[in-house]
Amino acid sequence: MYALVDVNNMYCSCERVFNPKLIGKPVVVLSNNDGCVISRSNEAKALSIPMGAVAHLFEKTFKKNNVYVHSSNYALYGDLSDRLMHILSNFTPDIEVYSIDEAFLQFRGYERFNLEKICIEIKRYVLQCTGLPISIGVAKTKALAKVANRIAKKFDNKTGGVYVMDTEQKRAKALNWLNVEDVWGIGKRNASKLNRYGISKAIQFADAPDNWIRKEFSVVGLRLKKDLQGIPTLSLEEVENKKSIAVTRSFAKTKNNLDDMKEIIASYACVASEKLRFQKSCCNIIMVFIHSNRFRKDLPQYKNSLVVKLPYPTNSSLIIAKFAKQAIQSIFKKGYEFKKAGIMVMGLVPEEVQQLNMFETCNSDHKQLMTTIDSLNLKYGKNTLNIASQKLDSPWAMRQNNLSPNHTTKFKDIIILNCKI
Repeated sequence: MYALVDVNNMYCSCERVFNPKLIGKPVVVLSNNDGCVISRSNEAKALSIPMGAVAHLFEKTFKKNNVYVHSSNYALYGDLSDRLMHILSNFTPDIEVYSIDEAFLQFRGYERFNLEKICIEIKRYVLQCTGLPISIGVAKTKALAKVANRIAKKFDNKTGGVYVMDTEQKRAKALNWLNVEDVWGIGKRNASKLNRYGISKAIQFADAPDNWIRKEFSVVGLRLKKDLQGIPTLSLEEVENKKSIAVTRSFAKTKNNLDDMKEIIASYACVASEKLRFQKSCCNIIMVFIHSNRFRKDLPQYKNSLVVKLPYPTNSSLIIAKFAKQAIQSIFKKGYEFKKAGIMVMGLVPEEVQQLNMFETCNSDHKQLMTTIDSLNLKYGKNTLNIASQKLDSPWAMRQNNLSPNHTTKFKDIIILNCKI
């Protein structure tokens, strides 16, 4: 049996963990640069605030209904997510972290156990240890576990946040209720195609002929169909190193100065390099790009990118930042207001099989230096130690006017309790 564990309104729930006054109140969390709504509490959903709502267009709604608005605090959300996944791994070693707020668990050898009671205990224990409310759906396959989780969350008053789909009757009833566009993996385009063939419910997709499904939706669609029939075809996936890593950001205010752009791209290069070192990889190629603000039709538009082949595979922040700054200098043009920039590192190879050519040598001191930088930043907080081309005070950083403290990742933000005896 598979279980899908999903945190209810993840980002809003994380904000409530350290600010209990938000419980029962409408809360929204905004995207980078406080652009649009990416998480809503149930109370905010009841106010008909849509996902993706543009923040400045809903300011009156927020103020009128006393909606608590928060900037996205990814350091806090990521740390609580790590804690959640660690707790879940104590219940079964077979776990697939699907996203920051979702994980698949596989229960092998639990045939004689009451999975509903076990899941209720998981839910209770996670709430006690992290403060995060979760919903759990259990079924024979991953696709059906997704459906069961949707039922657990949708009908929380009846299910208590846990739903076990352990009979054929429950499966058929659930798929008869579920619209085909809400099936995990279908998507809007495939749903429109299915609708044209008269398939509007998940049960109709699951009962369609195998040959037709494979012809119209390839072997991937056929596997999904089998999963919905209760025949396991989608197993837990092991975590693999990324094939490429991208770091891109939009700026709070547009930039038209080359020095600013060099500082920005150097900082992004350092973030990408740190991610390379974390997965013990090196890159052979980097791509740097810049965009003007495409929404400002009154301004001249320009975008460009440049791919650079590095002399040898590396994960050194110094080397990658050096070539990234050269690239941004090559594609930068005066007279434009730039809103976004980014770097992508590609051609990744394992760190232990780094191959140099006979005319190039890498600085062996870089590896020890990068290890020291990573250790200090991990111990004392992000950006404790930077390279010289990064600016300590970053006026180009994201707009985060309603950012909550990093209670679990910064010493200065740790909650202080005053206890009286």
